[in-house]
Amino acid sequence: MRSDYDVLIAGGGLAGNCLALALKDSGLNIAIVEAQTLKQLQESPAGDRALALASGTVELLEDLGIWHGIREMATPIVNIHVSDQGHFGKTRLAAQKENVAALGYVIRARDIETHVAKLVDEAGITLICPARVAGLMSTEFDIGVSVKAGNESHALTALLLVGADGGNSSVRKLLDIDQDITEYGQTALVATISCSLPHQNIAFERFTSSGPLALLPMEGQTCALVWTRKHEEAEYLKDCSEPEFIERLHDCFGYRLGELSLSAPRRAFPLSLIRAEAMVSGRAVIIGNAVHQLHPVAGQGFNLGLRDVVQLADTLLHQIEINGDIGDPDVLKQYADTRQQDLSKVIGFTHTLVSVFSNQWAPLALVRNLGLALLDIAPSGKSLLTRHAMGLASQLPRLGKNR
Repeated sequence: MRSDYDVLIAGGGLAGNCLALALKDSGLNIAIVEAQTLKQLQESPAGDRALALASGTVELLEDLGIWHGIREMATPIVNIHVSDQGHFGKTRLAAQKENVAALGYVIRARDIETHVAKLVDEAGITLICPARVAGLMSTEFDIGVSVKAGNESHALTALLLVGADGGNSSVRKLLDIDQDITEYGQTALVATISCSLPHQNIAFERFTSSGPLALLPMEGQTCALVWTRKHEEAEYLKDCSEPEFIERLHDCFGYRLGELSLSAPRRAFPLSLIRAEAMVSGRAVIIGNAVHQLHPVAGQGFNLGLRDVVQLADTLLHQIEINGDIGDPDVLKQYADTRQQDLSKVIGFTHTLVSVFSNQWAPLALVRNLGLALLDIAPSGKSLLTRHAMGLASQLPRLGKNR
């Protein structure tokens, strides 16, 4: 019994395309179903957002043959400065102390998305677009997938369906996988900021009573701003005049980078912690934002999603080596179990940061600032925090190298 495809990937964004690239030389027949055209994706406001690529993520992008083509578009982070607004505590992390060239890199989402899409096209991977998954049903031997393109529906079969279709995942909904949602009561304001002083490749993370403020180094004398505020404040700051916005930004951040000004429109994104209650159902698995959406503090979202991709690709390649079934539900459950430890660790880390640093109870503020101050003079503790920031605190999934 032959299926139309071995692997059908719902979602032609970063997660779906990176998975296709990881499997391009496997001999598997792969197709990607994407709802938006390349032009729509390139014009999406989401392409303006900055992605912080941890050092470990860069290693994975090198394995996938992606990094070489985007390296010149990425800005290295050589130092990280962490502070607590209105308090004495601060700590500084340095690439030099870890004997590495950079702790991570910052790149515009559109730049990496465009390059990865180009590599997928050059690899000759089938793209069904614009289209979306409208129905599915797993059997013992394959999974039937109804794909809707315009007014037409097509019935396809695959050995495995991968839902890489983002936070509003159609695949997750069709699989009846529920989500655990924690509302933070916060919105992230995202913009590009020009600075009158050089950023010197320093990433700033400043915790405030309303949420963290991050300024990440980008090309020239610009920084990517991710400023978390309570919903009402964020809505006001998104729409107020530029002079007032900059004044409020200076009040929060200071003048460490000189005079600041806007060089790209302000955008706002409500924040929640969202975690799917399962990753696997039958011959379908969900990855990336379809499984988890994190608070942007510490910039872990894309890094975590890429580890989903590489771990799944490694699992499928191993099945090919042993002539196994790539859609075997038991194998997929083993993959999900493997990912849970990393997922729980990262979610716990980011959620704790938000909870602890948004709380202005005086005794807690004192304790956390003492902690930051002590961390700044404790080499072992600082090194551990740096490895977390670099995405190297635990073993990275690697294609064929962890078995």
